[in-house]
Amino acid sequence: MIIPLWTLAKRAVDELRGLALTGGLVLIGGTAIGQPFIVPSGSMEPTLMVGDEIAAAKYAYGYGRYSAPFGNIPIDGRIFDRPAERGDIVVFALPRDPKQIYVKRVIGLAGDKIQMKHGLLFINGIEAPRHSIGSLKLAGSSLRAMRYTETLPNGRQHDIITLGGSPLDDTPVFTVPGNSYFVMGDNRDNSLDSRVAPEEGGVGFVPAENLIGRVDLVLLSISPHPSWLEALADPAHARISRVLHSVR
Repeated sequence: MIIPLWTLAKRAVDELRGLALTGGLVLIGGTAIGQPFIVPSGSMEPTLMVGDEIAAAKYAYGYGRYSAPFGNIPIDGRIFDRPAERGDIVVFALPRDPKQIYVKRVIGLAGDKIQMKHGLLFINGIEAPRHSIGSLKLAGSSLRAMRYTETLPNGRQHDIITLGGSPLDDTPVFTVPGNSYFVMGDNRDNSLDSRVAPEEGGVGFVPAENLIGRVDLVLLSISPHPSWLEALADPAHARISRVLHSVR
């Protein structure tokens, strides 16, 4: 059977149109709605675990230059801007190297004074209440950490873990500049965050324009080291309880 050249050309155009449409939908969805990320470290334990695939809701804070799944959007400021709230888990472009993406919790807002004293969090001179809920064995380690529920000034509660004896347990007072946030990991003794200056390898203050999205959900999760092929071969590696697991 002989197929006319114009038929082949039409099929090629249709295929290209379909690929372009699919790519456009993926790009729009990844920019406007949400984007998945894999958690590579334990800095947000016990809330997020190594191997969690999280969804960053981009519509939560509007859209800025880092909202596209790849590359930067050439805009100043944010479109449909909404401020993050204290206690939100945020995905953001690292200020000192925007190609790196971090996930931390918003602790301080513009104008706040943040300090750690003897492992306790103080916001504007007032200690954030916390109560112990026992100990926790750290994943992939023989160490056990103390687990607490911490309450922020707006009433938001979340769990944290501490080992004690960390240099990050005592800090100077940080005053959060305008249009910026102070972020911390829930694993307080294993998190490079706003307590550590950028020139020392930390995060420093996070400008609002660096926000990418808010994390409300763990899509799925596997143990830290196995690949997805290993997880499929041995379901014991898959953390079924964390599929579509909501986080706070």
